Amino acid sequence: MRALVDTNIFLDVLLAREGLTEESQRVLDWFEENPGDGWIAWHTLANLYYIGSKMVGCAAALDAIDEILSTFEVSPVASTDARCARNLDIDDFEDALQASAAISARAECIVTRNIRDFLQSPIPAVPPQSFLKTVAN
Repeated sequence: MRALVDTNIFLDVLLAREGLTEESQRVLDWFEENPGDGWIAWHTLANLYYIGSKMVGCAAALDAIDEILSTFEVSPVASTDARCARNLDIDDFEDALQASAAISARAECIVTRNIRDFLQSPIPAVPPQSFLKTVAN
């Protein structure tokens, strides 16, 4: 299943968020076993580095980015994609950028913990547990 993975799933693992790491790691593992199905937005890399470098250090953040880039494709991005994000009926512009990236990647869904932030997204958002149930079938 072709999907765009939101930044929060990667942060669960990078920051070892209590109660969230294992499930998010299972999502990432699925994509590692299914090359070509996992996509990320370009700005996810910047967000991960910015947050990760402050929380776990620059080296660990860059190691995580290298690992992500070995598994995930980066959604193509152009000015039209930024304009698309700006025109989506999504309150948070960063979430609109994620949705626009999902459109560009031709994703079937966005895997995220922030479902309510994507209620107006043209690409449906699914929580990790639902994604894992879907791909298990």
